[in-house]
Amino acid sequence: MWPAAEALFHHLSQQGERIALSDGSRQLSYRQLLDDLQQRSEQLRRSGVQRVALALDNGIDWVLWDLAALKAGLVCVPLPGFFSAAQQQHVLDSAGVDCLIGANLAEYRDLGFAEMAGGLLQRPLDRPAVLPVGTCKITYTSGTTGQPKGVCLDAQTQLRVADSLYRASASCRIEHHLCVLPLATLLENIAGVYAPLLAGARIELRPMAQIGLQGASQFDLPRFLDTLNSVQPHSLILLPQLLLALVSAAEQGLPLPASLRFIAVGGGRVAPQLLRRSEALGLPVFEGYGLSECASVVCLNTPQQRRIGTVGLPLAHLELRLGADQEVQVRGPRMLGYLGEPAPEGEWLGTGDLGHFVDGFLILHGRKKHQFVTAFGRNVNPEWVEAELVQQLPIAQAWLHGEALPANVAVLVPRFARISDRQLAEAVDQVNQTLPDYAQVHHWLRAEQPFSAANQLATANGRLRRAALYERYQAAIDALMVDESSYGDA
Repeated sequence: MWPAAEALFHHLSQQGERIALSDGSRQLSYRQLLDDLQQRSEQLRRSGVQRVALALDNGIDWVLWDLAALKAGLVCVPLPGFFSAAQQQHVLDSAGVDCLIGANLAEYRDLGFAEMAGGLLQRPLDRPAVLPVGTCKITYTSGTTGQPKGVCLDAQTQLRVADSLYRASASCRIEHHLCVLPLATLLENIAGVYAPLLAGARIELRPMAQIGLQGASQFDLPRFLDTLNSVQPHSLILLPQLLLALVSAAEQGLPLPASLRFIAVGGGRVAPQLLRRSEALGLPVFEGYGLSECASVVCLNTPQQRRIGTVGLPLAHLELRLGADQEVQVRGPRMLGYLGEPAPEGEWLGTGDLGHFVDGFLILHGRKKHQFVTAFGRNVNPEWVEAELVQQLPIAQAWLHGEALPANVAVLVPRFARISDRQLAEAVDQVNQTLPDYAQVHHWLRAEQPFSAANQLATANGRLRRAALYERYQAAIDALMVDESSYGDA
């Protein structure tokens, strides 16, 4: 067993017959959870494997195998279902995975896997990738370009983050958490499983189809609301787009459970307007911020310390500061390194995010590498403008470009096919009224199709692939720029 995990399992043993995991038809008490973990960890040890990949849908078994690998002292590699087949193969090969749980053998036989006793898929590996000492989990970031990168984490770092989250939300008395995001997402793994377990809470685990998420980019709101009202959880973790859907549903009079005590939102920029709409509805929404390199969350708003428009105060286990260029830097528990790369040097880790502090609360401006400079020398963080655009009902997705241009151009995806150009123009005008001139949308184009992983214009978790978008729309943007006197809408 990883030494840092001993305290976790001792803590779980104190919870007795309290319900730990539930999927609507099956439930396990904390005592039953530990009994099951003992059997599974022994099975893994007997199999002789070293690196275990989880290819399971959200459910009780995902959590049990994850914890069993932790208890057995093995390396766990969550395999995101929203990754492409090529990306999944990259994960399995780069991490040197020799055991695959939950997958169909037919899909992985060509990679050398065979079914062994107990239903585990295994394969021999002559020279598996060398990992940093202490690695117990490799989580892959989807990234915006190229293959996903493996982030190597130890047990202590993950559990320190979970403990900070548990303490930060303790006043809400969270006793029932519903996992909404895929468990292969580190945020849900740490904040939606480990932190609730430390709280002695009940974790509700439903298949992603029942939650309403498909491929991390398609969302069935009615199905999600049905599950939400059926489960009546105390806490959720949502992406900004999911929060927008939830708030819009509530504003239309659709019922939401009165049980909600803590709705964490992160994974992307959240427009302050959306948070104010949430507050007007009485929803307990708390924005946070984190990165895989720090085992997920580093900042969080809480009931005691909350400021809309910020991502909150740093968690208790780490420190934050700004670099000379306003890049957010973190000191404290963090990754052991990227798979196949040297360990990061220095005690402060650059996040690639720009921001500033107000009374200790962190306000983010956007990604350092996404910032562009207009032909007039003004710096613009496109994520700020894009977040404001998608607050408008007619606009589902937006991409802003203005590098070295005299005017900014947005490519807009309408929320519904019936949305007219006039409605899009009115939405853009509404946003422009709140922006300084240099950040306004001076021209816009109607997108040919939504931005998705299928057409390579977005990552599997919905982040824009900016280089691909520029390549797709460069000719149209150039045409707009031919006559610089033709300001206005396209």
